[in-house]
Amino acid sequence: MSSKHTVSATRVIPIAAAMFTTVVGLTTGITSCATAGSPPVAATGGVVSASKWLEYTPEGKVKRPPFNLFRKWVYIGTPLTPNDLNDGKANFPEFHNVYMDPDGFAHYEKTGQYRDGTVIVKELVSVGDREASSGNGYFMGDFLGLEISVKDAKRYPNDPGNWGFYSFGHSYPLKEQSSKNKVEDCNTCHEKNAVSFVFSQYYPILRAAHPAKK
Repeated sequence: MSSKHTVSATRVIPIAAAMFTTVVGLTTGITSCATAGSPPVAATGGVVSASKWLEYTPEGKVKRPPFNLFRKWVYIGTPLTPNDLNDGKANFPEFHNVYMDPDGFAHYEKTGQYRDGTVIVKELVSVGDREASSGNGYFMGDFLGLEISVKDAKRYPNDPGNWGFYSFGHSYPLKEQSSKNKVEDCNTCHEKNAVSFVFSQYYPILRAAHPAKK
């Protein structure tokens, strides 16, 4: 082979190393972008969690799910019990925008049951204006609070229905972490008045998704 076509080893090695570094950098960037919107990995402090959508602290508290996560879930309804209709003393006077995780909703569509790992998020919104161009009514104001419920037989084996309920507050700034509510504060009411611990009778999207489950 002619000498003018020969490339020395001292030149090939640095070029190859530079190409490898570039490829690794690009791959790392792609991986980072690909996982940016993924659900959080649950750190459960020794207890295996059934839900991939929540992250726990080692102490068993739930970390507040990101807004840009649950607001892309399946919206199932917005109950409202305003003060005006409850002698000025409604227990829950806010709009409740309610979302269910996609896996839980898909399972409910097929079976009419709430799978282990189902997460339901309730985002509280104040009652704002009562007049609009369309007429008088109740119109949403500002975000107020956030609550979640999760079905997890491993984490809540002794709680009614295996549901855990959490509140991150009813005013901003919200808490970043929440301890589980007492059974008598949530589970008891849901067991007595809801359907399988979920108020599906007030969520038209759930009723339409599985009509047989009333």
